[in-house]
Amino acid sequence: MASPSTADRAAVIGTGLIGGSIGLALRARGWHVTGHDADPDRAAQALAAGAIDAVGFDPAAQVTFVATPVDAVAKEVAAVLGQVGLRGDAVVTDVAGVKGPVVASVGDPRFVGGHPMAGSEQVGLDGADGELFVGATWVLTPTAITDPGSYARLQAVVVSLGAEVVALSPEQHDALVAVVSHVPHLTAATLMNLADRKAEKHAALLRLAAGGFRDMTRIAAGQPGIWPDVCADNAPAIVEAFDILLADLSAMRDRVANGDRAGLLDVLEHAATARRSLPSRAVRPERLSEIRVPVPDRPGVLSEITTLAGDLGVNIADLEIAHSAEGDRGVLVLVVDADGSERLVEALHGRAYRATARNLQ
Repeated sequence: MASPSTADRAAVIGTGLIGGSIGLALRARGWHVTGHDADPDRAAQALAAGAIDAVGFDPAAQVTFVATPVDAVAKEVAAVLGQVGLRGDAVVTDVAGVKGPVVASVGDPRFVGGHPMAGSEQVGLDGADGELFVGATWVLTPTAITDPGSYARLQAVVVSLGAEVVALSPEQHDALVAVVSHVPHLTAATLMNLADRKAEKHAALLRLAAGGFRDMTRIAAGQPGIWPDVCADNAPAIVEAFDILLADLSAMRDRVANGDRAGLLDVLEHAATARRSLPSRAVRPERLSEIRVPVPDRPGVLSEITTLAGDLGVNIADLEIAHSAEGDRGVLVLVVDADGSERLVEALHGRAYRATARNLQ
């Protein structure tokens, strides 16, 4: 898809760390960005910092990013979609760390739930960075009612910011981020507080905190205010992950208490191998394949195919919907990493889609 031109317009609701970073990233790519914040002073700071071009709402915005705490997202999305004179092809998304309740409460084809997996130890606008999303994973959560054109336009914008889009259902997203984001943050906070209590009796303790401790507790310095809402909205998945973690920690405690050297070594070696196997931050692949998928014009097709790619770990670098001039069919055109194209085509065939692939040189 073409890169954004100076005519492209976007809006950001909430001008803190993520909203400010989105504004900076879009403006660096030629977009005109309007911003609004519940705190007028913060919006004024965003304007002064160059994160936005103007303060207010913009019904002419092609895409609006709602970057508020999770409990305010549905209200803000409704306000955006209810603007007088809103352009017909407008897309609205959010950045909240919980997707199930948010997506369920909106229920509009023009809304696509989103969650950029990026952040900073700095709190608020002071931590905003236009390059924050380069190489980061950005989750989108299409559903059966998502408008395919809205999804395709949003994906193109997110990819233009340097992020890798992963499509998941809202339920999948919430279950997975409980393991890789929510429980780690709460665990880091717990460990930090444990060390702080110990330091009351042993003043030298925090002076001994070296790289490992600092790495494990770094995220505990993040903004505390967002977490009560995240925990309330994703409690079942967080509790389930905690139950597994607590059982594993109990087993680790028993290995230490019982002097189980072989058991300890086995667990530690497995963890070391798994940690080294974590994928690095996304790098745009040099080898791409185009997959063409004839699809019926029915609700849910886009969600099914994009979330299938997400399940398989196949990165969709670009996406286009070619509608048939006649009939109720079209063609979904996906540009994916060449290494994953065969895997995705095989999975699509298993779901009765007649997908074909060709390498792009």
